[in-house]
Amino acid sequence: MIVSFVWRYSSLPSQIPLFYSSPWGEDQLGELWMIIFLPILMNGFVLLNDFLTKKYFSDQPIIKKIIEYLNLFLIFVFTAICLKIIFLVS
Repeated sequence: MIVSFVWRYSSLPSQIPLFYSSPWGEDQLGELWMIIFLPILMNGFVLLNDFLTKKYFSDQPIIKKIIEYLNLFLIFVFTAICLKIIFLVS
């Protein structure tokens, strides 16, 4: 995410579409610096899952495996969303 952001930074507009759940138009736009929330949220969810796994499910291998796949899914989805935004608007 960081490499693509730095690579495309010069061609990114000052406002980018971040809020896809909002109605189409001006409500979807956010400032360029707000894209940093995507990797922060991704890492927060992954760290929270790891913490909960170690605290509550350390002796249950099936739950640990499910949360491991969930973390991989989160990493993939957040990265795909970030890359889609960067490459569509630049």
